[in-house]
Amino acid sequence: MAQKEKQKLKAKVEEEEGPIKQVSAEELFKEFREVNVSQFFAKNKQYLGYVGKVKSLTTVIHELVTNSLDACEEAGILPDLKVKVEQIGEKDAEHYKVTVEDNGPGIPEANIEKVFGQLLAGTKFHRNIQLRGQQGIGASGAVLFAQMTTGKPTYVKSGTGKGKIIEIHVMLDTKAGAPKILDKKVQSGEWRGTLVSSEFKGVQYTKGQKGPYEYVRWTAAANPHTKIKFKDPENEVVFERVVKEIPQRPVESKPHPSGVETHDLLELAHHSTAHKVSSFLVNELTRVSADKVAEIQKLVNFDLGISPKKIEWTQAEQLAQAFKKIKWMAPPAMGLIPIGEKTIEKALKSLLQPEFVMARTREPRVYKGGIPFLIEVAIAYAGNAGRETPEGKRAELMRFANRAPLLFDGGACVTTAAMNSIEWKRYHVQDLENEPITIFVNLISTHVPYTSAGKQSIAEEEEIYEEIRFALMQILRDLQIFLGGKRRAAEREEKKKIFEKYIPETAKALTKLTGEKEETLIKKLEKLVYDRFGKDFSKEPEEEKEEVEEGDVSEE
Repeated sequence: MAQKEKQKLKAKVEEEEGPIKQVSAEELFKEFREVNVSQFFAKNKQYLGYVGKVKSLTTVIHELVTNSLDACEEAGILPDLKVKVEQIGEKDAEHYKVTVEDNGPGIPEANIEKVFGQLLAGTKFHRNIQLRGQQGIGASGAVLFAQMTTGKPTYVKSGTGKGKIIEIHVMLDTKAGAPKILDKKVQSGEWRGTLVSSEFKGVQYTKGQKGPYEYVRWTAAANPHTKIKFKDPENEVVFERVVKEIPQRPVESKPHPSGVETHDLLELAHHSTAHKVSSFLVNELTRVSADKVAEIQKLVNFDLGISPKKIEWTQAEQLAQAFKKIKWMAPPAMGLIPIGEKTIEKALKSLLQPEFVMARTREPRVYKGGIPFLIEVAIAYAGNAGRETPEGKRAELMRFANRAPLLFDGGACVTTAAMNSIEWKRYHVQDLENEPITIFVNLISTHVPYTSAGKQSIAEEEEIYEEIRFALMQILRDLQIFLGGKRRAAEREEKKKIFEKYIPETAKALTKLTGEKEETLIKKLEKLVYDRFGKDFSKEPEEEKEEVEEGDVSEE
């Protein structure tokens, strides 16, 4: 029956439209075109984080601020940033102008066009180094998003403090995949820094949890050496510098044998200046010594004395497999620069004025066999900790990667997963969601395993997941002691009030029984209460200290 229906349908189509024609391969491939990276991202801006009205505006701030901070720190300059968000037109126009200015080293004239007008161009992608940005698409991505939503170029001003200031209006030529300069001025002057200003439509400003203000506030928490002046359509706020020490400059590190794959080895070898594979391995990978080369030679069936430019896929694959059979020292951690426990505590005290704050920096570890990382966590409790909601204070999770805030996609992030895996009630945190608590987690690495090009969520690598859990549990034992003491102090205060309430009546009754003056008895009864409970109720009697739990140490 079904076959008859198909035949009838085919006959009807042929009657109305004629018989179906076959199309040749040549005709099909007439539309075959090459697509450059600019064209790809122009049609797929969500890969750059430009999705949703609120997130898109915050992403612009994120890209420009992280570039400024990286530039200042690499140049050894204490960052002074100005971030301005202006509304253009009516309130419901969804049209804003964003300006970010820094006091960094500036950009040389020869590089400025590519920095802002070419995707996947920059100083970061090809280096194994701890930086906020990694892909070379941040600033140019913002330029592309501006021209896609307004049709307008981005204004850039840059000075290196050497007598020359460059001003350009730049767009991306998506077909050519190259910068398109509409206007360029060169003038004399000693000003140093970079200023970027763009307009965007179809975006929305909010002072809520996901907006630019919150992004800047989080940036101040993880970068207390930075002064940020933030101006939005409503008011202006200054996040003052808390510490005056510039973070150590990150050190570029060599790839570790356990962290490279076959295609990585092939790429490195073919671009090496070494004359032998053996010297290539020693000079361009970390932890490879002459003894290790001898071990590798026994595990492969080709001579390591050949030129690295001559090795092919099968030989690179043998090397990668040999690496897995050798016991390596962990990669050096000198390239990882943490914020530091005391610095994080100072920053959170300044920002939140909490009753309790503590930070921990874990020892460096590796994930995927050879990529170094370390975890920093902090917990702030009470005061201004937590986030304000109409229903009251709620728990706040501040996620960072190399000090850069991650405001979005928290549900897919390893940080959230690790936090949710902990049994918080064990540490006297009865209802985490509704506690006045801020949890700060920062991942430091030469390569952050983001889940997408939007760089807002960290992949759930097992080693990273475990390190976050262990770090949180360390601090929670101290929070447990604090909360336990606070609870007992409240209980003692309540008991004291009950005893004080009945002192007058008790004194009257004792006066009738003993004949002693009521005033004298009141003083004696008050002394008994104070001797038992003390005048300082934050201090606990010795006999009540024993119940502090240590948490489940076996989990670590």
